[in-house]
Amino acid sequence: MPQPVPSQPRRVARMLRTSLFAQVGVALVLGIVVGRLWPDTASTFQPLGDGFIRLIKTVISPLVFCVVVVGIAKAGNLRAFGRIGLKALIWFEVASTAALLIGLIAANVVGPGSGMNVDPSKLDASAVDAKTAGGDLPTTGEFILNALPQSAIGAFAENSLLQVLVLACLVGAALLHLGHTKVPKILPAVEQAQEVIFAIVGFVMKLAPLAVFGAMVHLVGEYGLGVMKTYAKLIVLCYAVALVFLVLLGVALKLMTGLSLWKFVRYTRAEMLLALGTASSESVMPRMMQKLRQAGARDDAVGLVLPTGYSFNLDGASIYLSIGTLFIAQAVGVDLSLSQQITVILVLMLTSKGMAGIPGSAFLALSATASSLGAIPAGAVALLLGVDRIMDSMRVVTNLLGNCVAVFAVSKWEGALDTDRAKKMLDGEIKFVEEDDEPATDATASSPTRPLSEAAETSAASTTSTDGAEAPARTGAPALSKTEAREPAPEVS
Repeated sequence: MPQPVPSQPRRVARMLRTSLFAQVGVALVLGIVVGRLWPDTASTFQPLGDGFIRLIKTVISPLVFCVVVVGIAKAGNLRAFGRIGLKALIWFEVASTAALLIGLIAANVVGPGSGMNVDPSKLDASAVDAKTAGGDLPTTGEFILNALPQSAIGAFAENSLLQVLVLACLVGAALLHLGHTKVPKILPAVEQAQEVIFAIVGFVMKLAPLAVFGAMVHLVGEYGLGVMKTYAKLIVLCYAVALVFLVLLGVALKLMTGLSLWKFVRYTRAEMLLALGTASSESVMPRMMQKLRQAGARDDAVGLVLPTGYSFNLDGASIYLSIGTLFIAQAVGVDLSLSQQITVILVLMLTSKGMAGIPGSAFLALSATASSLGAIPAGAVALLLGVDRIMDSMRVVTNLLGNCVAVFAVSKWEGALDTDRAKKMLDGEIKFVEEDDEPATDATASSPTRPLSEAAETSAASTTSTDGAEAPARTGAPALSKTEAREPAPEVS
């Protein structure tokens, strides 16, 4: 007998119960409505978003540490890990410089600040100091020094990703040097800790709709929708340039890997919507690491490229900074020459690298750029105070997609990407599995005695599941469920 088709209300209820994307989408709309109708409640709901981000930040550092250590130990080749790091830095520099140039060209063509005729003496420069908490961007020397941990505990306590990465690289290198005979229990313990962390992430992610609701109520209630009209030209330009940049990024991804950026966005749509709602790319880093690993990128590439990109590959911020600098100059009637605009690019190439994790970092970078030019009053940066929060969504999504594309591109460049598996995952032929729901059972793949590629080959050839399906090869991704195991085993790159 044919199965009865569920009614429309039941299908909607089931989707709301099971789909994170649907839950976050509804929370986003409700947050906008509540913030618009009852703006006085903005501060009441703010702790929902802030609390969620705090919980996610709690697990980011230990997760990055575990993934990088396991990735190095499984890869079995420290030189390969070094090559991944170098190629990632090259990619980051090219991508962020391209973002700066595209933003600068667009601002020259459109002129978002032209005709405003603002008197900088009437602007409240002290508001910028309040936004930045009186801080400064680190110099190049300070930035490099700050990337080195003073203590192992301090790196985790301060949630400094670069310091955690350095520690993880040292621990992974030490495991390779000592070998499995001297420290046979360390790597399995790190892998087990990683499973615990992913389980915690799964628990916290259930609170995502509440976080998005609280963040949107605060945004709309605090800033209102009127700011959209005042800065409409600037807002539209920044978002349009970000879209153009993402299209170019998608073309580069297609040429390098054969993968579709649009399909990746569809694959990670729930995480993208969550990042939009909370205005934080950190809120989805753990889930993005899971999805990239299951989409065929090797552990060591994901563990190194994605966290490093959060400090070095701020494509969305680069677009905003370049357009914002010219907007300020045009608004106060300053005509920047070609040499001064080249100076803008050079200064922002340096200052944008030290922005991550610093309060009001965009304003610090803009102030540093204005000071280096000598032609723009530093107080004119206050012009962007009203629109900065609206730009968060553009910056977050562009930064996040830029870093995910970097993972795929660098992985392919290094031969650490299973392209066949990636295509099947993005096409929906293989379903994403929550790592805390389906723990890894392939002991050979996690053995510290062999490189990852050898372990994967052994795994693919040696075992079958209980229903007779051949177990898939592992390329740093977690074990698949039985349903997914019926798919042909992907070829290890």
